Amino acid sequence: MKKVIIPIIAALGMFAATVVPAVADMDKPHKMVIQVSSADPAVHKLALNNAVNMQKALGPDEIDIEIVAYGPGLSIMTPQSPESSRIPDLALQEITFSACGNTMKKVAAKSGKDVVLVEGVRVVPAGVLRIMELQEQGYTYIRP
Repeated sequence: MKKVIIPIIAALGMFAATVVPAVADMDKPHKMVIQVSSADPAVHKLALNNAVNMQKALGPDEIDIEIVAYGPGLSIMTPQSPESSRIPDLALQEITFSACGNTMKKVAAKSGKDVVLVEGVRVVPAGVLRIMELQEQGYTYIRP
């Protein structure tokens, strides 16, 4: 009888270990990553509007949003972008802004000047890598 009960208890333990984390994940907020890889100001505006609209629809406590910019899209996070003035306020509203470090290095090497970012933006090693990491964490991918 002991030979039958021990494997059953072990199986139940393994089952609980897989079910409990899945149930716990349902209580977490939604997660969304928005890619910005275009220099088009209309795309910049759309990306920021998508983030704001999702927060309004779900509530800021129900969604984690990260906007990742790389390549030509990095311009959204510089003072030259018409939309960049919105970033500091949105960062205070718990929207994360990540600038690609690889793009920044390439721009600096080409222009001889460091890229200046607006307040509220952080630098990640690589924008594409950051998007991949976020998707692996369950973030929904959006590209306006």
